[in-house]
Amino acid sequence: MDVQEIKQRFGIIGNASGLNRAIEVAVQVAPTDLSVLITGESGTGKEAFPQIIHQFSARKHGKYIAVNCGAIPEGTIDSELFGHEKGAFTGALSDRKGYFEEANGGTIFLDEIGELPLSTQVRLLRVLEAGEFIKVGSSKVLKTDVRVVAATNVDIPSAIQGGKFREDLYYRLNTVPIRVIPLRDRKDDIHLLFRKFALDFAERYRMPPVRLNEEAQLVLTNFEWPGNVRQLKNVTEQISIIEKERSISGDVMRAYLPANGGAKLPAIYKGVDEETFATEREILYKVLFDMKKDMTDLKKLVLDMMQDGTQHPDFHSENAQIIRKLYEKEEGHFVPEESQPAQVQYEPVEGQDIQDTEEFVEESLSLEEKEIELIRKALEKHKGKRKYAAQELGISERTLYRKIKEYDIR
Repeated sequence: MDVQEIKQRFGIIGNASGLNRAIEVAVQVAPTDLSVLITGESGTGKEAFPQIIHQFSARKHGKYIAVNCGAIPEGTIDSELFGHEKGAFTGALSDRKGYFEEANGGTIFLDEIGELPLSTQVRLLRVLEAGEFIKVGSSKVLKTDVRVVAATNVDIPSAIQGGKFREDLYYRLNTVPIRVIPLRDRKDDIHLLFRKFALDFAERYRMPPVRLNEEAQLVLTNFEWPGNVRQLKNVTEQISIIEKERSISGDVMRAYLPANGGAKLPAIYKGVDEETFATEREILYKVLFDMKKDMTDLKKLVLDMMQDGTQHPDFHSENAQIIRKLYEKEEGHFVPEESQPAQVQYEPVEGQDIQDTEEFVEESLSLEEKEIELIRKALEKHKGKRKYAAQELGISERTLYRKIKEYDIR
């Protein structure tokens, strides 16, 4: 089958040499199982080439699944691609097959591959190298025989430098590259595409097709078309529906073309420049670390107040005792032994009866000693039954068992 027959079969319009070359490469690589990376701007029609590769391969009787990676939320994309086990996460009410399991023996087209999260890229690399994957929430390794064709409008080398895309995955996907040229490099095809779209919309909406005069053709051809074939199709549909006059002039054509014709589409969302978190776990860790830092600052402030209280008469000894009690209830060794404020000494007043006083023994602030003491008390209270001792301590039985072994509690 020659290139013209292939274009007719798959609805590809145009005669540009770059377009014909891309089709030839797709047909040549189709009988192999090599991975293919299709690059090109948004709207150039990259989705036609994976279908060519699939239909001219030995897998043409297998499934063909197209997945838009940019349209799947980050939190669910692993489940969509690789499946999940029942109970793997909230809402996982039953086992589910992923696209790689469903497409076994066929072809999977991963569009917008540049939008994949880094964690998912690691999983995909394992599929490409070993044909293996693991469902979310499972530990069982599954096998799959899938031909992977990927496409992107992102500059992958730049994404690699920015830490957004794995270099090893790029080289694994880019075994055979196919570049789809933009519409501005196919100027002779622009009017041909317009006529094809105009006929299609005339048939759909049951009206005569629109035609362009020479000036309108010139305007159409000289426009940069940042949205490529997709943008041209939208403009043709607008003109076909809105304009009553079927002959389109240059002025009418200009009215449908944006003034900033040289802008590049689509707009890329750069995300947050600072403190971007990939998962909720990282956010939680940062909150905990910030809380710990605030607690440390508060302890330092209270320590300064305690030390000042022994030097200033306005800071009563009762306040110092209250603050000390707060420290005794805190876990950890924030206040070292040598930095503990000295006990307030009271000089007996002449004529005042001297009463017996209790000897004050400074309590240890060691977290380890406190834990051992509490664990011993809980075990003694419940006669060695770890389950009830753990409930008393507010920890899991597994954690209690680990603590007993760690501290060698008999």
